[in-house]
Amino acid sequence: MMKDYSITVVETNKPSILKFEANQIISKSNNYEFKNIDEAKNSPLAQQLFYLPFIKTVYISGNFIALERFDIVEWEDVKDEVAQQLVEYLNSGNPIVLENDTPKKVAITIYAEVTPNPAVMKFVANKKIVPSTFEFKNIDEAKNSDLAKELFLLPFVKEVFFDENYVSISKYDVADWNEITFELRELIRNFLSDGKEVVSADSILQAKTEAPANKINNVNLDDTSKEIVAILEEYVKPAVASDGGNIMFESYEEESKTVKVILQGACSGCPSSTFTLKNGIENMLKNMMGDKVREVVALNG
Repeated sequence: MMKDYSITVVETNKPSILKFEANQIISKSNNYEFKNIDEAKNSPLAQQLFYLPFIKTVYISGNFIALERFDIVEWEDVKDEVAQQLVEYLNSGNPIVLENDTPKKVAITIYAEVTPNPAVMKFVANKKIVPSTFEFKNIDEAKNSDLAKELFLLPFVKEVFFDENYVSISKYDVADWNEITFELRELIRNFLSDGKEVVSADSILQAKTEAPANKINNVNLDDTSKEIVAILEEYVKPAVASDGGNIMFESYEEESKTVKVILQGACSGCPSSTFTLKNGIENMLKNMMGDKVREVVALNG
């Protein structure tokens, strides 16, 4: 029976990206991102879209198609035309993405790595699993991540943090790493080997659209705050990431000369965080910025 598709146009936080939501599922098992017509060789729909000269990127997942445009046009001028083209294509019955009914297992290796925080273990994969950081404090927050939800079903999992190629897991004190590490490692390995989606395409798209907004916020910072952000990005973040965590600039108070940062992943709630801040980050900022910085205050993410 022929499906009857309709499209709803939805704006995103990034003006160049527009979502075209269908009333039915478009991609049944995966999400896709195509940067050009060559990458779209397995998607007849994406190939057709790239014949529009203003299409820069095509995202296909679940019940939506998101399109990023070049600056040569405004969405207001072409969105109705694009929506109509999508409706006609979807109702034609032609394939959207040539998906395999039986996904092949992906060769995945996972190794466990201790962190400075005794309550957190880092599980590193041999491939990229997410495009940016995602933090989940409980199973309610994990509604858009099937992997995080599976992990929270284990009673000893307290918090979950994803970065590009690793998962940091915070446990409750009742469990011992020697008893649970193998189970966690196998759960993550099997999940990734099945080719499952770590974080929903909606969440990834939201992260992509929010990134420019964060950059705009950085542009609006005062000069001292910009200096602090630059130092954190260049000197601190790489070291923190290697320990399974993340650090983000929160604010700078000129009057008290206080810098506030947010700690995530293994760094959040870490007993050694205060020592690290006082003897590492704080001293670094004082040395590099002189009397502009007096104190660094850490907030757990």
